[in-house]
Amino acid sequence: MNRPERTESELQQLAKDHLWMHFSRQSTMERGVPIIVRDEGHHLWDAGGRRYIDGLSGLFVVNAGHGRKVLAETAARQAEKLAFFPIWSYAHPPAIELAARLADLAPGDLNHVFFSTGGGEAVETAFKLAKQYWKLQGKPGKHKVISRYIAYHGTPQGALAITGLPAMKAMFEPITPGGFRVPNTNYYRAAEQGFTGATPEEFGVWAADRIEEMIQFEGPETIAAVFLEPVQNSGGCFPPPPGYFQRVREICDRYDVLLVSDEVICAFGRIGEYFACDAYGYQPDMITFAKAVTSGYVPLGGTMISDRIYEPFRHGNVTFPHGYTFAGHPVAAAVALANLDIFEEESLLQNVRENSPVFRKTLEKLTDLPIVGDVRGDGYFFGIELVKDKATKTTFDDDESERLLRGFLSGALYNAGLYCRADDRGDPVIQLAPPLTTGPAEFDEIEQILRGVLTEAWSRL
Repeated sequence: MNRPERTESELQQLAKDHLWMHFSRQSTMERGVPIIVRDEGHHLWDAGGRRYIDGLSGLFVVNAGHGRKVLAETAARQAEKLAFFPIWSYAHPPAIELAARLADLAPGDLNHVFFSTGGGEAVETAFKLAKQYWKLQGKPGKHKVISRYIAYHGTPQGALAITGLPAMKAMFEPITPGGFRVPNTNYYRAAEQGFTGATPEEFGVWAADRIEEMIQFEGPETIAAVFLEPVQNSGGCFPPPPGYFQRVREICDRYDVLLVSDEVICAFGRIGEYFACDAYGYQPDMITFAKAVTSGYVPLGGTMISDRIYEPFRHGNVTFPHGYTFAGHPVAAAVALANLDIFEEESLLQNVRENSPVFRKTLEKLTDLPIVGDVRGDGYFFGIELVKDKATKTTFDDDESERLLRGFLSGALYNAGLYCRADDRGDPVIQLAPPLTTGPAEFDEIEQILRGVLTEAWSRL
């Protein structure tokens, strides 16, 4: 049966009447919302036929680019053979083969994969697994977790204990107890966090030592794990200072604490390696992933687990009482395998490594604008922090930020032909994470759109 071809006005009305968008003010439905109907390569088209460059890979997801027919065809072939079966006491070839391939790509002894359907579930899995692991080790008091200020690690009730954004948690309190926060690696505002040194290297040691300080304060016998993104997303792309993760690894080993690398955004080429911990030279005990493992063509996530953590589950009647109906879905696993083939055949990781300096240099041209305070990031993942005064780094107050980001920038960038993210979860930033297939031509297009819109934003202020 063919569904009717809806007009844009019909779609807008249906959306207004029935669709509850995520992380969105439903009041925006009254004036209409962008409706994306087609994609190809690096671009998107809306219901009115207007074209936009995708400067965010969907939502840090479509790393292999849009319109990959081979991924759609892979999904169709797998659905014809085995459309669905759970991995609850059973298995199927796509999940088995994908787990083996991911274990081969992951660093060190991260040889085991617990599948989920998204990033929040992957973090929830790691949190629960860490707590059970320590109980099996005879250390039931180790149940607390440490993460960083403004960090986002998902919205499930358990993951919210790790997320460092108070405004995202207040309405759901009381949340799962045991989450504690330490300073993040925002070097641009290091002094505001209490750092009094001079160099990025010193800042890295200082920020890592705050983790040790928190472990000592709460008691090592109570700390199960530290959750860190390789490049922190929320707040605007905070890369790690040199030596930061090496110091964190030393601290975790000293106090017998697990290190979880939350790579839901950073894995699969975003930083130029399959797993970003390889780019920064540290060995975690677990890695969480999702998003780009399938380039978004089918939902899939998972948690990579070391031999050490897996060991007590290998024997006897020990079970991890946790799972998801659609985790390791055969269609999703088959698409992920085909997606990784594209990465290898087209050398996408090498493309990121070669072009990341070009991307940075192109975006840094914007620092001649009075509203641009900082450009930071790594790989194909950058943030542009906006300020009222570059000399003092003075940011906008809440009302100004509301008018700037929600009232003007988000819509203006979109209307100018760029899909990206104007984020106000910390200081106001614009985030960019284009598909890994992009290059200098797309960087120039993004810079020109940003320049025009930011110039107008400053004039409005």
